[in-house]
Amino acid sequence: MLNLTKVNHATIIPERDTYKGMLHKAKDFITWGQIDAPAIADLIRNRGRMSGDKSVDDDVISACSEYDSVDSFAKALAAGEATMKSVEGLKPVLRLHPPRGSKGWGGIKRPYTTGGALGFRGSEIGELVSRMV
Repeated sequence: MLNLTKVNHATIIPERDTYKGMLHKAKDFITWGQIDAPAIADLIRNRGRMSGDKSVDDDVISACSEYDSVDSFAKALAAGEATMKSVEGLKPVLRLHPPRGSKGWGGIKRPYTTGGALGFRGSEIGELVSRMV
């Protein structure tokens, strides 16, 4: 239900109890955190896709939703006022690269709090996303 079917897929979900339960159930397989609006805007511009594998820009967002730009849509997503379904035709899954840089993966069998790569990252998820865009 989180639309995470493959490795290095990402999705932006609102902060609700039902989603928190799903995240905690899958904590041994995924990492998550709270991302800010500029990072969401960067993620949507670089990795967001419309139906037909078209890229996302301000014109597409204004034509397919009530938002006038990617930045205003990202602010609404970060505030929990919108979802990825708010833009008609926007795919809910963002396909990312593997993490770049010297930090590497951090281990896929340990939680983030002990030096691994899994579980809750808090606001530090933005750094990981910037390495994967």
